[in-house]
Amino acid sequence: MSDAPLRPVLENPFYVLGLPPTATRAEIEREGQKLLGLLTVGLDSASHYQTPMGPRPRTSELVRWAMHELRDPHQRLVHTPWAVLPTNGHVRSEAPKVTFPDGLSAIGWDFPC
Repeated sequence: MSDAPLRPVLENPFYVLGLPPTATRAEIEREGQKLLGLLTVGLDSASHYQTPMGPRPRTSELVRWAMHELRDPHQRLVHTPWAVLPTNGHVRSEAPKVTFPDGLSAIGWDFPC
């Protein structure tokens, strides 16, 4: 079986960086830079990340891609719904409360009031 249908979960940028969907841009940048440094020195604890389907290998390229995806507000919206699934046996008590002012208009969905 191909991993392609599971890619939104297996390669979710929030899981790659180990951050919740409520993470700020500064937290994303800080964690991404930290992970890149840890991967550069070969620290084993940085070499994998948790997903709802189990651990996955983490590479510098994957971390850079995750940071790039989460810098784009549209792409962040695409990845957010998949990032609320539990990982490593931890069940989230509720979906995170994420708000995006003018989020719908940012992706081209304008509704007259």
